[in-house]
Amino acid sequence: MDLLALQQTIESAWVNRDLLKDTSVQNQVKQLIELLDKGLVRVAQPIEGSDKWQVNEWVKKGVILYFPIQNISTETIGPYEICDKIPLKSNYAAQGV
Repeated sequence: MDLLALQQTIESAWVNRDLLKDTSVQNQVKQLIELLDKGLVRVAQPIEGSDKWQVNEWVKKGVILYFPIQNISTETIGPYEICDKIPLKSNYAAQGV
């Protein structure tokens, strides 16, 4: 995975939202979300040797760009119904996340 290329795509789409109409750009935004789900990238991370945190702005922008390209879906869990643009996640412990 070329994170630099992914970052450049996210930054370009942030400046020019018309790029979100392109399926390949949408797929890269979704790929970023998958990397987040797997714990391979983080929106914020601790700065080594410090008690401070560093925000990865491009990842934050990618999360925000995810919302306009997704449709709302409904999931039912027991007696509860959830409507959201982000599907519920599962198996985090098994994935080591």
